[in-house]
Parts: sequence; C-alpha cells; structure tokens
Amino acid sequence: MKKQILFSSFFLLFFSLSLKAQLKTNGYLSFEYTKGQKESNFSQGTFRNIRAGLIFSGEMAEKFDYILEMRLEEEATFEIEQAWVGFNPSPSFKLKLGFYLVPFGKYNRSHRAHETELVNIPLPLEDIYPQSWRDLGVLVEGKVDFLLYSGYLGNGLAEGENLGAGQQFRDNNSDKGKGARIGLLLGKSFEVGFSYYRGKQDEDNERNLILKGVDLTWATEGIHLFSEYAKARIENPEPFSLGKAEGYFIQVSFKVENFWAVVSYQDFSYKDSFHGLGFISPGYAGGGIFKEKSRWALGLDYFVSQNILFKLEYDFNREKKISLKDNTFSVQIALNF
Repeated sequence: MKKQILFSSFFLLFFSLSLKAQLKTNGYLSFEYTKGQKESNFSQGTFRNIRAGLIFSGEMAEKFDYILEMRLEEEATFEIEQAWVGFNPSPSFKLKLGFYLVPFGKYNRSHRAHETELVNIPLPLEDIYPQSWRDLGVLVEGKVDFLLYSGYLGNGLAEGENLGAGQQFRDNNSDKGKGARIGLLLGKSFEVGFSYYRGKQDEDNERNLILKGVDLTWATEGIHLFSEYAKARIENPEPFSLGKAEGYFIQVSFKVENFWAVVSYQDFSYKDSFHGLGFISPGYAGGGIFKEKSRWALGLDYFVSQNILFKLEYDFNREKKISLKDNTFSVQIALNF
C-alpha cells in the first residue's frame, strides 16, 4: 500500500506541475445497506461497501494525456484504480502505458456505483475475474468506422484460491497476460463485443488460464438492454481435471418518469477440483470449488439530481440442488462530481 501511495503521489505531482498540463478533477462516493434472509451472509443487516474515488486527468501536450484514479474502500484500504499516460494521435489509435482497467467485456471498465443500474455485481462477474480487474503494461485501442478494438499486454492474472483472487501488481512468472476486445457498432445504440484473454497463472509458468466473453448493449431514451457472457478454462496439474467456469446475465431497464425499473436474470457455474478454500500453492491443493447459482434481481433507480443516484434492489438467489433462504435486499446511494 505504501508503494501505491508513493507511486500515485509522484505520478500526480509530475503531471500537475507540467507547464502544459490541464488538470481536471472528478470524483465519486457510494455506500449501501444490505439485509438478507437468515441463511444469507447479511442476516443481521449491515452498512457496507463504502467507496470513494478521485480522478485526475489532463493533457500534457498535444496528443498526450493522462489519468490517475485513486479509490478508498472499507477498512481504509487505498488502491490505484488506474494510472496511465496516453498517446492519442487519432480516434483510430490510442496508446496507453501504465496501470489500466482491463477491457474484458463492458462492465469492468464501467463498474462504479454511479455507472451501474443495480446495486450488486452481476452474479457471474463476482467470480470469473477479480472485481475491478486492472493490469500493468501496455494497452492499444481505437475506433475505425463501425469497429472498436482494444488489445493489451500486461503482467496477467496470478493463481489464487479462485479466479477472483488473481489480481496482482508484480508478475509471478515470465509469461505475460495478453488479450483483446472487438466491438461492432451495429447502429447508434447497439453494440456487440467479443473478448479474449490468455496467460499462464502459476509460478512455474506452465498452466494457462483462458477467458472468453461476449457482451451486448442496446439503449434508447426509455429502454436499456445490457448482457454479458463469460467462460473460463483453467489448466490444473495432474491428476486434476480442467477447471471450468461459465455464466451470463441479462439486464433490462425501463424509464418511468424519473425512475428506472430494472430486471435481471443471472446464472453462473464454477467447477474446479484443484483450487478453492485452503489452496496455497501447487503442492497444497484446495478443497475444490463446486458452485451452481442463479439470481433474479429486481431494482428501482431514482435520480435525486444529476449527480445523486438512489437505488433499491431485491435479489432472489437460488443454489442449484440446495435449498437456502438467502435472498437479500439492498439500498445504495451513489454520488459523482
């Protein structure tokens, strides 16, 4: 954490003191309350997920820009969300060097509370990659006619107890994670995207993690449609079989005067006999992961003002083959400035 603070301070000081830098500051703040049924993780009810962020951006010179985003979460945890320097000669080509949000699907780069319509992260995205997945390296992206593209090379994901624990800031092997997203603009409000990631995750540089994804967005003045599908292939050492994770969500929202009504169906399965609780290293296998879960989420959003969003959500959770009373109700307030 101290290294991150030092890096952020140096980054901001260097660019804000540049004679040609035009510093802009934006920020956000959110927190929520969740109460669940007796077999949920929130049966007593709790305030949680306090999150505050500051975004510093600007231009150092013609065709050169930068962003530094810092966020503070529960237990005073300080993180760098992104910190990169960009070379931007044209809309068809932009180069970013530094710490970037990985362009896998659409949600990962637009996941802040004021940018989403539901309180909770869609079920498949809770586990198939780290929440707020970032990487350190190089990113190239651009728009050519109806085609959007992103390609990146970075340290990649590390091996952990599960896929969500793979975030790292220093490479754990000699392999680099590489990936891309291709988006097709099929109209002013309709986009389909295809994502791919591949990288060795273990310290011995032997076993690949492969992620594939498809996303779809369609928006009009009164209706929003958002959907993502993701699939993971996890190579495990002998005698363990391949680990697999797969899931999708479909989300539709309708505008009713100053409110947005949201309905979402989410489904996810995760089977991995090698990782799981207790995993330490290839020599200490975990207890395995066997998860099959679906969710109906109902939400209602109200814009108190242009910068203040109030959200309600009720989740009907279903574990396949297991009967649990673990539905949850959540309230969230999100501000941006």
